[in-house]
Amino acid sequence: MKEEKIKNIFYSQAEGTCFQLYESVEEEYRRTRISHWDAVARRLDNWTGWGSYYHRRLAEVYRLIIPPGSRVIEIGCGLGDLLSSLEPTDGLGVDFSAEMIQRAARHHPQLRFINADIHKLDLEEKFDFIILSDLVNDLWDVQTTFVQLKKLSHQRTRIIINAYSKLWALPLSIVQKLGLSKPTLYQNWLTVNDIINLLNLANFEVIRNWQEILCPLPLPILELFFNRFLVKIWPFTYFALTNFIVARPMPSIDMRKKDFSVSVLIPARNEAGNIAQIFERIPKMGRGTELIFVEGHSKDDTYNVIKQTCAKFPEKHCKLIKQTGIGKGDAVRLGFTRAKGDILMILDADLTVAPEDLPRFYDALCSGKGEFVNGVRLIYPMADEAMHFINLFGNKFFSLSFTWLLGQHIKDTLCGTKVLWRKDYEKIAARRSYFGDFDPFSDFDLLFGAAKLNLKIIEVPIRYRARTYGKTNIQRWKHGWLLLKMVVFGAGKIKFV
Repeated sequence: MKEEKIKNIFYSQAEGTCFQLYESVEEEYRRTRISHWDAVARRLDNWTGWGSYYHRRLAEVYRLIIPPGSRVIEIGCGLGDLLSSLEPTDGLGVDFSAEMIQRAARHHPQLRFINADIHKLDLEEKFDFIILSDLVNDLWDVQTTFVQLKKLSHQRTRIIINAYSKLWALPLSIVQKLGLSKPTLYQNWLTVNDIINLLNLANFEVIRNWQEILCPLPLPILELFFNRFLVKIWPFTYFALTNFIVARPMPSIDMRKKDFSVSVLIPARNEAGNIAQIFERIPKMGRGTELIFVEGHSKDDTYNVIKQTCAKFPEKHCKLIKQTGIGKGDAVRLGFTRAKGDILMILDADLTVAPEDLPRFYDALCSGKGEFVNGVRLIYPMADEAMHFINLFGNKFFSLSFTWLLGQHIKDTLCGTKVLWRKDYEKIAARRSYFGDFDPFSDFDLLFGAAKLNLKIIEVPIRYRARTYGKTNIQRWKHGWLLLKMVVFGAGKIKFV
């Protein structure tokens, strides 16, 4: 018994000694780095090195992700130049180097700065965007840092990280030894998969990741070609200097317990024979479901049939709009301006997607699993004649193109059923001028917009049925050519920028 007590005392003392040793090593790591970055800050008063172009390019990329007027915090902000370039309504920079913070506050008086260590940061504020630029490889404990970020996040916060690729370790060390760039101490050199894993452990979900910068020097024409085009193409992506990651907090609140109102938009052109079924089959969702029909210059009696059926089903809260423009895209934009629901849905009037499937989309959105829900017709076997071979080939081509363009898996770009929050649609509409409004179907318009907002896109498989009334309004070759031009246009607006 006495021996057991002695062993317990010995082990307790040993554990305490190990813990104290660990703390002392951590504190020494911290002191060494603070001293190092303080010295770098003083040196930057009269020296810039070769890194100015690299940091300008980083700022360009961040401005493509973060809209002006956001609430932004940058951890490891240094002199605050990146944060300032984003034009936030509320910008907060945090750095453990007092010398960096003093200079940042002097250079950017419109921003706030705090001298603190992220491992021990105690801050009761929430931000729209949290930036860690070239920081994770210099941290003592990356997982603890990511856990700390949860306190600064609300449900729609986006974490944006960029970190050097280990492939550049030797070139960077040579440049530093020559005194041409800011010196760094021994680095962690985390891979993208390492960072993704640590984010998952801290309950963050990665939305997308990609590579930037092949040429870190301001070489006319070459830097444009290398950094806006070549670095986005395989296999040159493997040689990029920095990796970007966008993540969001994993959903912690299941909003299915709440009731949201729903607006189902139904563009209808030459669909008179389907109208009665639409009214009969669309289920009630949330605290109420309104039906918004946009009738688009039908050659049959679609408008009058909708009008008469609305009168038969007053409990359906139906709205009927006569389209003035042309095309489904115009109909969607027109209908959504009249929608009152918290959640917006699109259902094609041809009933190739069953109205009974709409609650699945409602659940996917309200559960937080996705922020933009896209239907997928290419998983389950299709009914005979539901889709011709050339249409199927086109859909697969465009799905591969969009997966590459948007950095999120998109299996079916042209399924008409798409669901999103009205507040997100309003943001997409407000920024539509960036892409333009020439999409005849609205599919690309919404997907481009969702990607620009860094929304989490999730797909819901549905069984695609053959239409039982009328003919398709799709003109395969004409519209296919237009969609191909839109892919090229989208590449210039999203990928090669």
